[in-house]
Amino acid sequence: MMRKLLWLMAACVLLLYSSSAMALTRIKLGVVTKPGSAQNIVAEKFKELIEPVSSGNINVQIFHSNSIGNETEILQQIQMNTIQMGIITGGPFDTFDPVVRVINYPFLFKDNEQADEVLDGPLGDKILKSLERAGFKGLCFSENGFRDLTNNKHSVKSPDDVKGLKIRVMASALHKAIWQALGANPTPMPWPIYTELKQGVIDGQENPLWVMEVYKFYEIQKYMTLTRHVYSPHIDVASLKWWKTLDANTQDLIQSLDTSYVRLVPQYEYETNEDGTVTVGDLIIEEVE
Repeated sequence: MMRKLLWLMAACVLLLYSSSAMALTRIKLGVVTKPGSAQNIVAEKFKELIEPVSSGNINVQIFHSNSIGNETEILQQIQMNTIQMGIITGGPFDTFDPVVRVINYPFLFKDNEQADEVLDGPLGDKILKSLERAGFKGLCFSENGFRDLTNNKHSVKSPDDVKGLKIRVMASALHKAIWQALGANPTPMPWPIYTELKQGVIDGQENPLWVMEVYKFYEIQKYMTLTRHVYSPHIDVASLKWWKTLDANTQDLIQSLDTSYVRLVPQYEYETNEDGTVTVGDLIIEEVE
């Protein structure tokens, strides 16, 4: 029902602005991941929808694949209005606004539906509003998924199995503290990390399942555990400095289109073996006991 409502709102806005005159607006939009990733899917859809309805008055240039820096660096550029928009993982925001940490607490949500209900509601609105103190216009939360653990050392079936593992984490004090509490060696490291995993610089990493597929971690990691320890949304933001220069019509158009497709994510299938185990590529999937 929520998805239908969002699309209806977007359609109404499209009708409104199809006959409105708009000033030329150029948007530089930064994402750290490569095409085919969840962030890029949302960014490309935004560009696809907004350029035609603005009759060419809005031009979106997408910078992907770490081309303008890691996520912390992208956020800094958004603050300065060097780039105007970004689709960023929730973790790095806690350096700029500690309030955002609340959505990254471990085992906070039981499933995607509960997370969507909370983040699309009043609490989510308050978190997005709080970002203004750090120079961001919070537009919406977009889908990323629950984070799961992979590693090359051994099977992880209980919290004790995590001890001693060198795990790559985002630039987030909260995420680092979570793994330290379990006895792991969390190592903040910017994206991408394929080479570091392959060379053994780190033992493992934690990310939503779509990341394992798109970045082919099944080629270089042996064990995956469905920990679902943190629900990790992306946050779509704009430079508050830039946002305040836009007329109300342009703001409404960007806001409506940005919230109309936030659930677009890659879908993956898993292979069930004869012995009952489940695999993604060469990854052996374990459940936490």
